[in-house]
Amino acid sequence: MINFKEFVIRPIESSDNAHIAEVIRSVLVEHNAARQGTVFSDPTTDFLSDVFKVQGSGYYVVEFNGRIVGGCGFFPTKGLPDGFVELVKLYVLKEYRGHGLGKFFIELCSSEATKVGYKNLYLETMPELGKAIRLYERSGFEMLGSSLGRSGHFSCTIWAHKILKK
Repeated sequence: MINFKEFVIRPIESSDNAHIAEVIRSVLVEHNAARQGTVFSDPTTDFLSDVFKVQGSGYYVVEFNGRIVGGCGFFPTKGLPDGFVELVKLYVLKEYRGHGLGKFFIELCSSEATKVGYKNLYLETMPELGKAIRLYERSGFEMLGSSLGRSGHFSCTIWAHKILKK
């Protein structure tokens, strides 16, 4: 468990599944990005605590007064080049943005992924999530011309990566 400002950040538990799935889907609805080929329609979104039992992965939720208000993780997506891991499912409810949670999550996942042995962090996103794209760029991500790996999220048309620091 990590305290960040007035928030508590901790690894996901099975009791968090429905709450974080609702956060993810509500953020996508808010940004008119709730469609097939995204995490919105991915059935694993409802069972993230199981998904992140995979070795070399991690997912963290953020609580405010006991309520799940966001989350983020890293996952060894199939088909990624050696040394790469994907930054996944970074979502924070609107009323909790602007507190530095996105930046904190990127730094946490970068640090934890480095500890596991990854050397590069990859992500996929959509144009509708413009503020997140600016956050990624400020966090050292560089845009790519095509996707890496096989996430199955064919509606994600923006790809980026950053080299992880030891």
